[in-house]
Amino acid sequence: MSMQDSKPNEEIQAAYEHLITGARTGVLLTLRNGHPFGSHVPYLLGADWSCAYLHLSRLALHTHHLLDDSRVSLFIAEPDEPGKNPLALQRLNVQGTARILPVDHESYESVKQRYLAKFPQSKMMFGFGDFALWELRMQDAHLVLGFGQAYQASAASPNQWHHQTPDKKA
Repeated sequence: MSMQDSKPNEEIQAAYEHLITGARTGVLLTLRNGHPFGSHVPYLLGADWSCAYLHLSRLALHTHHLLDDSRVSLFIAEPDEPGKNPLALQRLNVQGTARILPVDHESYESVKQRYLAKFPQSKMMFGFGDFALWELRMQDAHLVLGFGQAYQASAASPNQWHHQTPDKKA
């Protein structure tokens, strides 16, 4: 790693916050017959990336996948535009597990109100019986800010970014 690749943690955290503020939707990755399946979804983050909330229909394929296997990833990316290098777009990939957030859970109402503040057009869907709030508990994050600028964090210390290291399992 060169000095050019390394940034102060505060700068990495600021870039992460800018990315998630500018991208209101992401790609939910579930498992379908053992293979990744992507769905475009609006998301709401908790205090940091280690917890995310989705409002999903039980009729959707991705919901059926989550009911069969709760392992999940959420991929959030900077929008592409002419003139940008698509390979250098900023992006975040978080992995964890998902569960339905019960209506009687202590945080349900506050999550619902935050979700509606961010996505007011989904108010009607909260009245539909087939929709539910899902809570995604994420364990790991992979943040790419550009070429040679890949960082990882864990849920144990979600705001502490470390320069990417090769995966020992590969």
